[in-house]
Amino acid sequence: MKKIGKENIFRIVMWLLFLVGGAVLSIHYDKIYFYDWFNSTKFHVATMIPGYILLKTIIKVSRNTGRYLAKHGREGDLPPLEVNKLVTTGIYGCMRHPMHFGLIFFPLAFALLVGSPVFIMILAPFEILLLVLMIKFYEEPQARKKFGQAYDEYKKQVPFFSLKCIRQLLVSSS
Repeated sequence: MKKIGKENIFRIVMWLLFLVGGAVLSIHYDKIYFYDWFNSTKFHVATMIPGYILLKTIIKVSRNTGRYLAKHGREGDLPPLEVNKLVTTGIYGCMRHPMHFGLIFFPLAFALLVGSPVFIMILAPFEILLLVLMIKFYEEPQARKKFGQAYDEYKKQVPFFSLKCIRQLLVSSS
């Protein structure tokens, strides 16, 4: 089995920093500024339910898009999480970053599960913005570098994200 590439290790570390760091930092500030909310069972229950629903949705989207990408974007013996073929069909024909579209909401789902007002209202939206910027200024250039002119053509035809594709994100496809 091949090792996970450096780029994917960077992504995994970044996610861990966002989630764990966001939770620790926000809980610290919650104790100072939102003590009553933070110690309220009602607030935690009220945020946990939508957090759970959002997390289940994110997992479903990631599973569906990941399976499709693994089936259509891999040729030969590759390390985990790697692709070597540009996928432009299925959900990838509707938006360029369907898996990322689901994953950008992961900080919000985690914040809702943690029940932290600071995480929900400040850090999660900030992390979502950072993730969108990372996709735009890191993932897109990496795809351009890997797939060249074919990616440029794909980029002209398929939007970055598209709300029209939401239903397709939730349906498993082959």
